[in-house]
Amino acid sequence: MTATTAWRADPYSDALRTGQGPLFLRRDDGWLLPLEVERWCEAPDPADRSVLDRCRGAVLDVGCGPGRLVAALAAEGRRALGVDISPEAVARTVRLGGSALCRSVFEPLPGEGRWDTGLLIDGNIGIGGDPTALLRRLRRVVSHSGRVIAECEAVDVDERCEVRVDDGRGGRGERFPWARVGVRALAGHAAATGWVVSERWDLWGRRFVALTRQSSSALR
Repeated sequence: MTATTAWRADPYSDALRTGQGPLFLRRDDGWLLPLEVERWCEAPDPADRSVLDRCRGAVLDVGCGPGRLVAALAAEGRRALGVDISPEAVARTVRLGGSALCRSVFEPLPGEGRWDTGLLIDGNIGIGGDPTALLRRLRRVVSHSGRVIAECEAVDVDERCEVRVDDGRGGRGERFPWARVGVRALAGHAAATGWVVSERWDLWGRRFVALTRQSSSALR
């Protein structure tokens, strides 16, 4: 069962259609991580705006969800593309006026190597369950002078696990790999893949870092 199939088979699409939760990531041991569906489906808040203000040039939003960031950039006349494995997320992004593709970041993408900013917001550093592999992939997608802006966990954590999407009412999707990382862990994953933390900031209880390429790194 692929990650794409898992997301299509669970309550995620229903939540995006209504713009409401509850929705969780659930581990097999019963641990639940609430997903902020309502916030994702609203206009960008000040924390989101702090990210948008730091975006440079052409922007690729990896795991764009319902598309609030892509649509906000498009409304400002900026070049932005969202990619997401959920057809409903892509459809909602397009309805908001953004551009989006139903595709995994690990599949071929338009403009590889020419994106000025890559976004990993709302926990999307966890995509694929391997932050090192994801950051290594983004070295091929983002331009040599570009940056990645990632949102981290507010706690010091470095966890890889399998989860399901759970609506809290008995609806559950298939298992798929996920990861959770705090700033310290992300800095380590970044260093292992030729990135360096160039900026970090907190706003509205959320934590972000900007990554740029290590100037002397020979990693590819």
